[in-house]
Amino acid sequence: MAIHQRLLKFVTLTNWILLFIVSILGISLTPFDFAKGIMFGGLIVTVNFHLLSRTLKKSLTPPHLSSHRVVLAKYYLRFAVSAFILYLLISKHFVDPLGLFIGLSIVVFSITLATILELKKLILKEAI
Repeated sequence: MAIHQRLLKFVTLTNWILLFIVSILGISLTPFDFAKGIMFGGLIVTVNFHLLSRTLKKSLTPPHLSSHRVVLAKYYLRFAVSAFILYLLISKHFVDPLGLFIGLSIVVFSITLATILELKKLILKEAI
């Protein structure tokens, strides 16, 4: 399996695992509005990552090559829907903004973790 496929698979799986773990910790250790922020933020960013991955995979795999305009249109549509959902969550005081920020950071943490593990593999491989 190529490195980019392995990284994508790891990040996608880790997103869902981290969302589950952080949500459980949030529910058990923080006020409910804060925990809802973590859950909704994590869910929004994880679903967006999954949909972006699917869109790119479909549009870049022959014979179904799509125009870059279609990919960008889908991206901006997802962005607008996500922005509207975030606006509603914050403006209606449904979630705590700090919890939402933590939830929205799940994909960043997954990508950082994947990068660290891959660098560790490369460094250990060179050391041997």
